[in-house]
Amino acid sequence: MKKITLMLAVAVSLSAISCKTDNKEVKDKDATEQPVSENKIVTLNGAITETVAALGKGSEIVGKDVTSTFPADLTAKDLGHVGRGMTIEGLMSVNPTLIIGTSKEENPDLMGKIKESGIQLELINQEYSVEGAKKLIKDVAGIVGVTEFQNLNDKIDADIAQIKPFEKKPKVLFIYARGAGNLMVAGTGTPMEALIKIAGAEPAVTEFADFKPLTPESLVQGNPDVILMFDSGVQSMGGVDGLLKVPGVVQTNAGKNKKIVTMDGGLMSNFGPRVGEAALELNQKLAEATK
Repeated sequence: MKKITLMLAVAVSLSAISCKTDNKEVKDKDATEQPVSENKIVTLNGAITETVAALGKGSEIVGKDVTSTFPADLTAKDLGHVGRGMTIEGLMSVNPTLIIGTSKEENPDLMGKIKESGIQLELINQEYSVEGAKKLIKDVAGIVGVTEFQNLNDKIDADIAQIKPFEKKPKVLFIYARGAGNLMVAGTGTPMEALIKIAGAEPAVTEFADFKPLTPESLVQGNPDVILMFDSGVQSMGGVDGLLKVPGVVQTNAGKNKKIVTMDGGLMSNFGPRVGEAALELNQKLAEATK
């Protein structure tokens, strides 16, 4: 037995020396045959970023915009920030092969320069609805080469199924704040309006679209039962007490009863794979605020 073992060891050693070239050729052949992703992706908004990550392609992101705050492990990476005020130089600095955004990234000059560069540019039409979020997932999956994404849709459906209807729908007003001097109210066609409806509540303002500056008159007219804000928005006001000092707030039912609900901005507005989670959280927070 010892003699056989020794003979085998010698044979292995000799074959290892004589077949280095052959092994290298086999490895090179395997590497060629096995599909290896070469995507170097820049994502132009938070919804796209979290969708690419949820599809298992987060490692391929080399640059993202400043609204991309989720997932945390991706945010912690030293990636190029190429968002607001982005330039073609900023985009090119991370050497992308694929740039993905939504059609709301409206900068014809920049988009033209990207197309001239020859880099693949994909702009997706985003709809603020549950089905719109699922379509976004499908569209992004097709772009990055992922065929299995039903688990993301199932998670959305499972969260939506947990939303409990209100006996009386609370009127909710979303206020966007960047300090006391920059306050905007969300109207129709905004992700906030859509999320309020999905969560089973009623938007307090339906007279205008998009965002308009907040005025005491609009507050009193809307008279919300609950005021909804980003976590960061309330912080920029110095907390709830700072918000209550804004003219008109204390004249509303929400102000009188201090019914202020806050949520993470990205979770609320992205309308990607976490839309069900966002709607469920809002539903639960509104239920707690109005009970």
